[in-house]
Amino acid sequence: MSRPTHGGNRDWAANLVGCSASEILDFSASINPLGPPKGLWKALEESVKELSHYPDPNYVKLRAALADKHTLSPNWILLGNGVAEILTWAARELSGLTRVNLITPAFADYRRALSAFNANVVACPLDLETGIWHSVEVGKEVGLLLNNPHNPTGMLSTVDEILPILGDYGLVIIDEAFMDFLEEPQSLIPWVEQFPNLVILRSLTKFYSIPGLRLGYAIGHPDRLKLWQQWRDPWPVSTVADIVGRSVIKDHDFQKRSWLWLQSSSPVFFNKLNKIEGFTARKSSVNFFLVHSRLAVPELQEKLLLEHKILIRDCLSFEELGEHYLRVAIRSDQENQYLIRALENHVV
Repeated sequence: MSRPTHGGNRDWAANLVGCSASEILDFSASINPLGPPKGLWKALEESVKELSHYPDPNYVKLRAALADKHTLSPNWILLGNGVAEILTWAARELSGLTRVNLITPAFADYRRALSAFNANVVACPLDLETGIWHSVEVGKEVGLLLNNPHNPTGMLSTVDEILPILGDYGLVIIDEAFMDFLEEPQSLIPWVEQFPNLVILRSLTKFYSIPGLRLGYAIGHPDRLKLWQQWRDPWPVSTVADIVGRSVIKDHDFQKRSWLWLQSSSPVFFNKLNKIEGFTARKSSVNFFLVHSRLAVPELQEKLLLEHKILIRDCLSFEELGEHYLRVAIRSDQENQYLIRALENHVV
């Protein structure tokens, strides 16, 4: 198997170690360790009864539930087979512009989607110290693609920082896949009705710990979403994902418990990482840390797998970072401590 470009590839790790995927302790995928919510199991039972029928192609009930969550009309919501699928259609429209400003380092699927349509991509480097990035060129024939909170740094841009630049571009795509982890989010969703050139992408799989279901959505002007719908298959979301999605977003207790977990575990894990000689973790607003390592990460990754069955995320797919950066998810306190001990064993 070739080295994965995404986190969460337990099969690759298990093949390298010679064990089952269930034995791998996965710090490479930034998934909420508290999930899935309890109501998932009842929703799964309900969905099984519907598997003999096609999904509602308009996904009326789930779109209505999300519309209620965001105080929008359902016409402003487009469901997708994960954010990755919706990115394909965003990239198709972006490619029609003269250039696309891409904030880097960037999630590998952004370049994958943009290159599929031969978009003219211009990297706009993010300063890892200040969180500031600058566009070389703006205009109505220029697109902007960024994610907030940023992956892999965990940096958060505020509404006040992003709002003034929205009118400078013909199309702005903001991936807010990790925004649900913030109790006080800096989402641009409240401004989509004022900016018809703005589209927000959201994931339901990371926060609710259901990445195997593949479920995400876009929020944008109805005319744009109708166009994207014409480009895709008629049933991108399964019946199971539809019904489960409706269930999990109503679990407000799970949301509160998740925020409390992150507020408690994040600073403890951060401090312990920074106490290990040769490792420097950067502050993060969400459920993962970008860590600079004195050791070459590919070799460290292999040692952690072979000796501890721990999978960390190397940052080789983030072209600007190279082999001395890793990204680790924040898991339970016990699991975090297990990783800390393993890293301490490999300091040379």
